[in-house]
Amino acid sequence: MTAGPRITAAFIAVIALLAYSGVLRAQQEFPPPQGKGRVVLVSSGVSGVEHYKEVSTEIAKLGYDTVLVDGSKEEGTRGAAVKADIAKALAMPHAMPGKVALVGFSAGGGEVMYYGTQWPDQVAVVAAWFPANSFIKDLQGFGNRLAVPLVVFAGGKDHYRKECCTADKDMALADAARAAGKMFDLTVYPDAQHDFSKGGTNYNAKASADAFQKTADALMKYFPPN
Repeated sequence: MTAGPRITAAFIAVIALLAYSGVLRAQQEFPPPQGKGRVVLVSSGVSGVEHYKEVSTEIAKLGYDTVLVDGSKEEGTRGAAVKADIAKALAMPHAMPGKVALVGFSAGGGEVMYYGTQWPDQVAVVAAWFPANSFIKDLQGFGNRLAVPLVVFAGGKDHYRKECCTADKDMALADAARAAGKMFDLTVYPDAQHDFSKGGTNYNAKASADAFQKTADALMKYFPPN
């Protein structure tokens, strides 16, 4: 083999390794204790996946194959990136086939709340923590399209990023959903700010623990691990 082909082969190998490493960084799997499990896709906020590793681990302990992705990369794709993330999550080594559950935070929360709840053939339940909601303009349309059980957790003092994720907007969305006869279970924590989950910038132990328990309850009700 000449020097040229050897360099080319080595270069291709390096590129492949970097690409593979990028996939691993972009999507992290937290397998369940039993080895394989139904998939819960966790979409992070703009702060990145590091803030949500602990909660993903706790969801995995409930018996789910939990896959964590960067929810900020789902924004602006009109749901296409969420669908792609679902497909990639179902292809993970410990994933069982079938429907998934979606859990989202901030930016990722807004994406799964708005788009994921329109796909009952793919999604069993959605839990959105302090979700981005200012982009939702047609409240009645949101309520009419809601086709998946939805639980939402909002901070009463959330004024993040020019009011992107307010509890007031969540309450308006909940009213629209209920008027359409849809399931939208909203909990507002009066003293909590944005990113109140464990590992978050404004961690609120009481609110985080309650929201996690209600997330677990919703998963067990609509998407039991076995």
